This record gives sequence, structure tokens and C-alpha cells, in this order.
Amino acid sequence: MQGVLEFLEIPYTHSGVLASAVAMHKPTAKLLFEEVGIKCAYGKVFGRKEVLAGDVMERPYVIKPLNDGSSVGVLIVKEGDEVSESTDNFSTAEALLVEKYIPGRELSVAVLDCEALGAVEIKPKEGFYDYRNKYTKGMTEYLVPAPVDKNVYDKAMEISQKAYKVLGCRGLTRADIRFSEEDGELYMLEVNTHPGMTETSLVPKIAAYAGISFEELVDRLIKSARCDN
Repeated sequence: MQGVLEFLEIPYTHSGVLASAVAMHKPTAKLLFEEVGIKCAYGKVFGRKEVLAGDVMERPYVIKPLNDGSSVGVLIVKEGDEVSESTDNFSTAEALLVEKYIPGRELSVAVLDCEALGAVEIKPKEGFYDYRNKYTKGMTEYLVPAPVDKNVYDKAMEISQKAYKVLGCRGLTRADIRFSEEDGELYMLEVNTHPGMTETSLVPKIAAYAGISFEELVDRLIKSARCDN
């Protein structure tokens, strides 16, 4: 869509074509994150047939499409789980990213114009933060600000700003981070360059905590709209 708007010379909000494309392609984004010292879960790209043939890494691990959003096609494989073509939520993509599963707490940080606004902890009532838990009201609890140690909170804000910069983002983004209960480290999962602005969306919640009303947030985004070229 950003490319279409660039071609038509219609100003738009949020990040441009390149930043959005790189952020959406998870393996490429991970390379950039690691280049600037941001930890990511160990992972590799495998063909669909390889993943279906058997475990490609020690369980538990996560199977993800290379470039989808909203947790579509994401599958967590734990001991005793079977993976087949008929497995619920198994991606139809021919190439898949398989990552080590990081047990722990899920945090998200909103960044506006390269400034981290705050962090929220996401606590689904069951399962993980999948499409259903993201978009069904009442399925997930959101804690703003995230109730973690100040050093962890500040680090989450810092690496979210780093990720914003290395991707070349503009406007508003949301960084999704895993806080490991095993080693106390923060692992960047991905950056959403066009985060949701719905009733259940995370960014408006974080912005409100930072003292920015929904109306003010929308106004700032509209006033910053432009083309990249």
C-alpha cells in the first residue's frame, strides 16, 4: 500500500516502503537487530517439507511465516505436539522461520517519532497472544505500565528505539519483546511499522499512559504524513 501511495504521490502516515518491507520480513529484520546488539531468539529458515518431516530443532520451538502479521500462521511446538498439514494454524507458506521458544513474559513498546512512550505487558487468559486473543475483546489482560523491574523496563524502551532507528522507521511503531524467565534477557520478536488503532489495540493504551489522548495521537500522525521520495 505504501508503494501505491508513493506512486500516486499521496502523503501517508507511519513508516515508508523500505522500513515496512524489511520489518515485515522477519529473517532480514533479525539480522539488522543483531547488528546493533539487540538479542533475538535463535532461528533458521526451513522449507515447508523439512518442517513437516520432523523436528528441525530441539523442542520447544516456534514456527512462523516469514512475512505475515497478527500472529497468523504462528505455531508453538512443545513436547507431545504433532505437526502436520492439518494442524490448526499451520502456515501454508513454502518457507518458514523456526525459532527457539522463549518462555517468559510478553511486552510491547510503542515508539512515536523515535521516542519510546512506554511498555505494556500482555497476558492472554489462555494460550499465547494469537489472532483470537489479539482481536477478541476480553480474551487478554493488558498491564500498563508493564509491571517489571525498572532496569528491564528501561532496557525494553532502549532496544525498541534502537530497532526503530536501524529499520529506518518514522511515525508510530510497536516493538514486540519477550522477557525471558530463564536468563532475565529481553529478546526482540518483531517491529510492527503500522500498529493497530482499534479498541483492543496496544498503542493507544500506551499513549494514554504517556499522557497522549487518542485524538492527539491521530492528530500528530496526520500532521506528519508524507511520502518518502
